[in-house]
Amino acid sequence: MTLLSHTWQFFMAHPSQVWRATVQQLYLVAIPMALAIVLAIPLTILSTRIRWLYGPVIGFANGLQTIPSLALLALMIAIGMGIGTFPAIVALLLYALMPIIRNTYVGIMGVDDGVKDAARGMGVTTWQMLWIVELPLALRVIIAGIRSALVTTIGFATLAALIGAGGLGQLIMEGMGMASNSIVLAGTIPAIILAFLGDAIMGKLENVLTPRGLKG
Repeated sequence: MTLLSHTWQFFMAHPSQVWRATVQQLYLVAIPMALAIVLAIPLTILSTRIRWLYGPVIGFANGLQTIPSLALLALMIAIGMGIGTFPAIVALLLYALMPIIRNTYVGIMGVDDGVKDAARGMGVTTWQMLWIVELPLALRVIIAGIRSALVTTIGFATLAALIGAGGLGQLIMEGMGMASNSIVLAGTIPAIILAFLGDAIMGKLENVLTPRGLKG
């Protein structure tokens, strides 16, 4: 029998195990992504108004990105967070910040000065400028940052099994421990599908929320 046949047999014989690992994977991705969006976007918006703030913010996020993902998980243990879901979520949150911060800042600061001058001429205040002009025009770039962070987080989340957080990485580890390529694939294939689905959904959202005149 082929490897794919053995993998399919595993899916059929252990559907609850695969489903549970997939749900855990979604949990490990959804929570840090939601927290990263809630933290990164408002903080970056503030840094477009208080310019000196952006340097420390992006510097911190960039610094986290230079840490290898496995080392970041190990760091969570070293600083006393232990093992399990919580330190994995913290590590995933920290890793997701940089693309969102960077794209939010670039998107807002990249709005054409002529457009902003025209809005000021109509009496628009600084914060009205943000909501009426800058954010709508920057939305495509912001969503692209979230899209990048999401795909990266889905992949990184498979490593969370190394510190006992479960997810599809647990299946991959079990397969490697048993020298079973079919079990490894049983964890790998759903992770790949999730990454493609996440990218496709965010791409569609990016297209839907982009102002009509900016599409192309």
